[in-house]
Amino acid sequence: MTEPSGGAGSTPKVTTPNMATVSSRELVILGTSSAVPTRHRNQNGYLLLWDGAGFLFDPGEGTQRQMTHARVSAGDITWICVTHLHGDHCLGVPGIVQRISRDGVGHRVGAAYPLSGQAYWRRLRHATVFHDTADIVEHPLDGEVVRLPAGPVTLTARPLSHPVPAYGYRLDEPDGRQMIPERLRARGVHGPLISELQREGTVTVEGATVTLEECSRPRPGQSAAFVMDTRLCDNAFALAEGVDLLVIESTFLSAEARLAEEYGHLTAGQAARVAAESGVRRLVLTHFSERYDADDEQRFLDEAHSHFPGEVVVARDLTRVPVPRRRSDQGA
Repeated sequence: MTEPSGGAGSTPKVTTPNMATVSSRELVILGTSSAVPTRHRNQNGYLLLWDGAGFLFDPGEGTQRQMTHARVSAGDITWICVTHLHGDHCLGVPGIVQRISRDGVGHRVGAAYPLSGQAYWRRLRHATVFHDTADIVEHPLDGEVVRLPAGPVTLTARPLSHPVPAYGYRLDEPDGRQMIPERLRARGVHGPLISELQREGTVTVEGATVTLEECSRPRPGQSAAFVMDTRLCDNAFALAEGVDLLVIESTFLSAEARLAEEYGHLTAGQAARVAAESGVRRLVLTHFSERYDADDEQRFLDEAHSHFPGEVVVARDLTRVPVPRRRSDQGA
């Protein structure tokens, strides 16, 4: 993970995230390589933990083992979201599905993937003989904008620009209201009355009606987006618009821009451009070509910062990236 730039003339440095950070909304990075794993990077795999829900994006080969190393379990998964059916984005599905059964996960798990890849999904879902108890509800994606209710958020999928049909994803929490303690005290609202006010919108205190609007302020919902294999396209920007956390592929550096275009990928500079033009708060670069190694991380960071002035994370396997705190929580 990288820290924000230290000001004019400073050189951003690649650092390791604080693994002790505890957050109910955080990205667990399980793999960061593209087509093939390397000695230091597993294939794709990203588990976004969100208030008790868990969205597993693009589980590549080895995801099950990476989850063990990251100390997350099959029970943490409530959705499996596959952007497209290239192997580095889905070869971990059989192990995950079988682990859900083996561990006796009792809750229902949603599965989103392109309808065009239905045959491949079915082969992955039923790849081998096992005692199948997994309750997986399939949501094949077809169309320009697909919205699915997904527990604490709405999951939106939009098609991207890749040689095979591919979708990106966005999670949006509904807007709410933040209670203001001093206003509650001033109006005599305390104890169980606070919950009643949040639930009903009004309470009566000593014969006077107190409204929710009097004791709270608007609280914008948080959001995150996951944009994997794609060229620059309108939907990449639409998915990223205003999100708190953007996880986006940056397979190549700009020197390989022609190759990126040919194979339907982004450079680090293009990924940063999406973040900058979309007003993203925290940018996570990932899905690196095997031609790059750890010594190239600073190059990805520098290229991204030439387009995006905000916080950039160069993803590393088995690290965690918290979703940024709400602006209202920071007094903004």
